[in-house]
Amino acid sequence: MKKRTQTGFTLYELLITLLIVGVVLSFGIPNLSEFTKNSRMTSTANDLHASFYMARSEAARAKTNITICASANSMDANADCGGTWDQGYIVFVDDNGDIARAGATETVLRAHPVIAEGVTLAIANDATFFSFAATGLGRGDVGGNPSITQVVMCDERGNIKAAGGNSAARLFVTTPLGRATILRDESMIDAALTGMGKTCP
Repeated sequence: MKKRTQTGFTLYELLITLLIVGVVLSFGIPNLSEFTKNSRMTSTANDLHASFYMARSEAARAKTNITICASANSMDANADCGGTWDQGYIVFVDDNGDIARAGATETVLRAHPVIAEGVTLAIANDATFFSFAATGLGRGDVGGNPSITQVVMCDERGNIKAAGGNSAARLFVTTPLGRATILRDESMIDAALTGMGKTCP
């Protein structure tokens, strides 16, 4: 009789392979979860920052008022201001500067949908808009309504130190002139939340 070479895994080899896979997954899954949360936070902050940058540039280029505002129907054809920032927001040509979109010429330049699940926003003074004048500079408060100055973005982790030594939360700040920036310093985020009288999350 001829001997046949047996191929395949032995039970011991299979058990050792499963053990190695289990160890790798036990380290990898928490890191993947952290990576996903950081990606959501970064995307939320960068989208808002990019919208402000675009609104400011467009105001100076087109020589007209450009407003960014919270919108409960941001993805609709008749999107208008109203609602909260977590519901979405729009950037539009605000010809008459009344912080309300109306008329054929008040075109939506950018529309952002509902923010990522798990991300919460704390808004200073519960402001719902920021408007740029034709000069590209901020118009400040309009009609007695406060314009947005600070937004704290956070998730279930709160304002804690994350990878790299920065906070897991984000602080979006815009000056009266319309210059926007994103900060990740724990103490600055704490100070901002204290000033707002709000918590994170």
